[in-house]
Order: sequence, then structure tokens, then C-alpha cells
Amino acid sequence: MDWTIWAGLAAGLLISVVTAPVGVSGAVFLLPVQLSLLGVPSPAVTPTNLLFNVVAGPGALWRYRRDGALRDGLARRLVLWTLPGVVAGAAVRVFALPGPGVFRLLVAALLLPLGTWLCLRTLHPVRQRPDAAEPSAPALAALALMVGTVGGIYGIGGGSLLGPVLAARGMPMTRIAPATLATTFTTSIAGAAAYAVLALASPGPVAPHWWLGLACGLGGLIGGYLGARLQPRLPETLLRLLLGTLAATLGTLYAAQAVA
Repeated sequence: MDWTIWAGLAAGLLISVVTAPVGVSGAVFLLPVQLSLLGVPSPAVTPTNLLFNVVAGPGALWRYRRDGALRDGLARRLVLWTLPGVVAGAAVRVFALPGPGVFRLLVAALLLPLGTWLCLRTLHPVRQRPDAAEPSAPALAALALMVGTVGGIYGIGGGSLLGPVLAARGMPMTRIAPATLATTFTTSIAGAAAYAVLALASPGPVAPHWWLGLACGLGGLIGGYLGARLQPRLPETLLRLLLGTLAATLGTLYAAQAVA
């Protein structure tokens, strides 16, 4: 078997163990591995990442559902508005942003602010209240639509962007993590389907790398379950600092590559 399949499985497992407890699928960190180490071409790397989310998502979600954490209606409200956004983002990615240089700039523009945000919110936390108010219905809809569009372009489902924003409102991670993972899973299904259709009309490498995406997803399926199971035992501050540092470092690296 090709070494990239085993490498993808290991990467998906390790990343998901760390990211699932905070409601992130891990695709945001898997993407640079696929581009730089596993050689997945752009823009095919985006639907491959969405395929990873589809396969990996049920692991953590099953565990959260078993613990009763998915009974909240927040996930349904987020999914309703991220779905149309991710389809629009897929079209933008294929027809407007196919070049690797532009894509690296987009990666940097997303990862660097995300990492900085996570670190700042960890070092200067907002007091989390069990009864913290959600954003208003229009604000939540606008946020979810915007994140869905960006997630469709980037191939991350949007959970890694929704989580920090909702956490800044004071909402507890025990409520955010299951909802953002459910959103990521659902929008990734829609995004992967959109890319499969767009591949018929585009001459470039738009279709996902199926075997690699499945291997990464299998690793994520196992890692996501383990991460969700470990959530009550892991210090949230350490996890957020780790995620923020990784995101900021990767964003800086891709910014340097894009301008080189």
C-alpha cells in the first residue's frame, strides 16, 4: 500500500485526538499536511479535506450523542445557514481561486488570525456562564452563512471558525463543541457533493483524492471518538493554547511561502 495512505491515516488520527475536544474536526490542520507532505494538488485538496470531515465526523459525534451533548438546538440552527454558504464557497474555490499562490494566501489569512484569536482568548478569557446568551437570530444566521462560505472555499466545514466566535460570547465548550462538529459534518457532506458536481465542469484536479481522503477520515474517526471521550479529563486552557499556536505557526509559514 502507498505510504501516503498510512501517513494520512496517522495524521488524521493524531490531529483529531487533539482537536475534537474543542469542537474542531482537524481538517484545518490536516490541509497543510496534504499540500506539503502528501502532495495533493490544489484545488483537489479542498474536497479531499471535506471527504475527511465526512468520514471522521461520526466518531466524535457518536460519543457526544452518547453523553447527551447533542440535545441542544444550537447545532440545527447553525446547520440551517452554513449549508447554503458551503455550496457557494465551493463554486468560488473552483472558478475564482484555483491557483496555489492565491490559495496559500487564503490559508494564511484564515489561520493566522484564528491562531491569534484562540491564544488571546485563552490568555485573557471571558468568563463562561452556563446561561450565556447566544447571538441574536439574525446575527447567528449571518455568522453561519459567512463561515459556511469560507469553509466551502477552504474545505474545513466551518467549525474551527464558529467555535472561537461562540466561545468569545461566554458559551461553554461543552455546548459549543458538539454543535460545531455537527455543523462541520453536515456542511462537509454538502461541500463534497458540490465539488463532485463541479468536477464535471472543470478541467482541473477538482475531484477529491478518494483513497487518501478515506484513509485520513478513518484515522479521524478513531481519533475523534477518543478526543470526545477525553474532553472531560483534558484542561481546556492547554488545548486552546495548543490549537492557537499551531494555527498561527501554520498561517505564518504559508504567508512566507506565498510571498516567496
